[in-house]
Amino acid sequence: MQNIIVVAPHPDDEVLGCGGVIARHSARGDRVQVVVVSRGAPDIFPPEIIEETRSELAAAHKLLGVEKVHFLDFPAPRLDAMPGHALADQLIRIVREIQPHTIYAPHWGDLHSDHKAVYWATMVAARPNSASQVNRLLCYETLSETEWGTPPHANAFVPNVFVDITEFLPAKLAAMACYRTQLKEHPNSRSLKSVEALATYRGAIVGVNAAEAFVLAREVITP
Repeated sequence: MQNIIVVAPHPDDEVLGCGGVIARHSARGDRVQVVVVSRGAPDIFPPEIIEETRSELAAAHKLLGVEKVHFLDFPAPRLDAMPGHALADQLIRIVREIQPHTIYAPHWGDLHSDHKAVYWATMVAARPNSASQVNRLLCYETLSETEWGTPPHANAFVPNVFVDITEFLPAKLAAMACYRTQLKEHPNSRSLKSVEALATYRGAIVGVNAAEAFVLAREVITP
C-alpha cells in the first residue's frame, strides 16, 4: 500500500489530469488524498457556486475512491499573486503529514498562471530531505490548460510515463460527468468526448486502449 497525493489547483483538475490513475491506485489498495489549493475569490464566485462545485467534487471522489480531500482555500484565479512560500508551506505541512510515495501535480507549461504557481510550490514541498522523501513526482496534463500553454520546447508537455487506464476509463468519465458546472460541449476540450479521445490517443501511443500520460519530474529509487 502506498500513500498518494494529487495536487489540484482547482476542483476538476485532479479528474482531468489523473482520474483514471486515482481509480487505479484506489483499486490496488493505495490511499489517495487530493489537495485542492484554491477556492474561488468571493468577488468573482458567489458562495452558492463554491458549494455546488464542492458537492460535485465529493461525488466525483466517491466514484474514484479518494480517501480524503484537503482544501487550502487560496483565492482563485489569483494564486500567482500569492507569495510562493505561502503556497509551499501549506503543501509542505501536508506532505510531512501524509509521507506520500508519489505526488501528481500540474505541468509547469500550463496556460493558467494558477497551475504554474502550484507546480513550483509542489516542487518546493517535494524537495528531498529528512522530513519527507517523495519517491516519485509526476506532472499531469489538464485539458483546456496544458494544450494551450506557451509553445517553446521548455514548456511543452512531452510525456515519458504512460499508465494503462483501460479498466478505469469509465470511472474517470463518470467522475468528470459529476462536474456538471465545469463541462463544456464538444468540440470544447473540456468535454467528455475530448477526455475520452485524449485517453484513447495516449493509449495508442503505447499500444493500449486508454492511458493517462505524465512527465516524470523526479524519481528516487531506494533500497
